[in-house]
Amino acid sequence: MRKTLLATGIILASISAAHANSANTMSNFSYDYAEARIGISPLTYGAGFSKSIHPNAHLTGHVDSEFDSDWDAALGVGFHAPVNNWADITGEIKVRNAKNKGEFDSSGGKLGMEVNIGVRQWLGPQLEVGGQIGHLNIDDHEKTIGTVYGRFHATELFSIGVQGRFNEIYGDQLMLTTRFKY
Repeated sequence: MRKTLLATGIILASISAAHANSANTMSNFSYDYAEARIGISPLTYGAGFSKSIHPNAHLTGHVDSEFDSDWDAALGVGFHAPVNNWADITGEIKVRNAKNKGEFDSSGGKLGMEVNIGVRQWLGPQLEVGGQIGHLNIDDHEKTIGTVYGRFHATELFSIGVQGRFNEIYGDQLMLTTRFKY
């Protein structure tokens, strides 16, 4: 499963890069943002960012914690390409480091890798929905992870959202998010 997701991500990134070279493709969404979030059950606090490095590629990272000598941090690179005028397909490959009292309990945390693929879709001029499915491998713990979300863009520079995370480091979790475009 891991090799299939990794190969799919590399192929899609290659197709996206080749397509970007043949025609200047732009995505339907901004990939330049900072994000703050609060997770519910368990209560976590987090932050994330994304920064475009190419018309169809971006750097991404996040950190979440319960502030109980634990963390879930990631840093990686992703691709994005338009499917039509209202949707983008996305994919990311990230290095993840996690420490919690359950699976990954060590002084420096455990290091691993995540690969995912997803879609972002406009439902209206201010309403965005999306989801991702991925594979997480940290210290011989392998699992399939997923995310679904909805985001309301109050202005061009600010949005609020609700996100559901499934089978992640902190288990199944509902998150409230805010994004600031820069």
